[in-house]
Amino acid sequence: MCNTCGCNITPGNRPQVLAEKPKNGVTTISVLQNLLSQNNQQAEHNRAHFDAQKVLVINLMSSPGSGKTALLEATIKRLRDSLKIAVIEGDLETENDTKRIQAQGVPAYQITTGTACHLDAHLVHNALHHMALDGLDLLFIENVGNLVCPASFDLGHHRNVVLLSVTEGDDKPAKYPVMFRAADLMLISKTDLLPHLDDFSPPSAEQNLHNLANDAQVITLSSKNGEGLDAWIAWLHAEIDRYRSLLLSNQTQRPKVQLDGQLLHATPGKTKFYPVSNKAVHI
Repeated sequence: MCNTCGCNITPGNRPQVLAEKPKNGVTTISVLQNLLSQNNQQAEHNRAHFDAQKVLVINLMSSPGSGKTALLEATIKRLRDSLKIAVIEGDLETENDTKRIQAQGVPAYQITTGTACHLDAHLVHNALHHMALDGLDLLFIENVGNLVCPASFDLGHHRNVVLLSVTEGDDKPAKYPVMFRAADLMLISKTDLLPHLDDFSPPSAEQNLHNLANDAQVITLSSKNGEGLDAWIAWLHAEIDRYRSLLLSNQTQRPKVQLDGQLLHATPGKTKFYPVSNKAVHI
């Protein structure tokens, strides 16, 4: 997990990591517990900021290449005359996806994470300094392509949408339960390829999702030929209406951030600092 590859140390939370100092010679600490706590505090700050501007924020998650950016392009084409939309893009490197979104005539800001395989609340907060939220209806956050870590981090958003491409296999919800338990909506994408893939069953994919005790709605769609996009657009409008109704009663929406995933990130073991070398050793 992140404690192995080091991707918890993102540009957004690196100052908090550097602030951890050994105390009393030998100190056993859990840096990740502190990082998660600080992330959640920042997420609440972000959400309060979004709520003040009445902007519904949707976190798009999936494996790489499942069609998140293509879905955003198709969605913007359908909604840009009726809703004001902006996008935050997350990738390890390049601004390729941001350029694609900007070509659709909507504001987009790129977060490049370097080695980190997910976004965190600090990174999103920093991105907001480069975006105007006034008058927005929808803000999409396209998370880094990864079916594990993004589900465990609250960004301050309101809804999780998980894409499952038909090229990936209908058993992905069973193989990656933390991610798919976090889904407020599952989109089965690239359905235009189904005639060429006899081993993917949309009903089986949906059943695998529901076997996780997640009763989230499932929509099958193709950003290429437009199949299913009407249902996706209807879901977005319904979510905006529900969100604004909650705001009128001084409430908000929160995503299904996964406790299992948070525990994996927050309790990877203990870390000891030894005063001679000052090196961290995972035990």
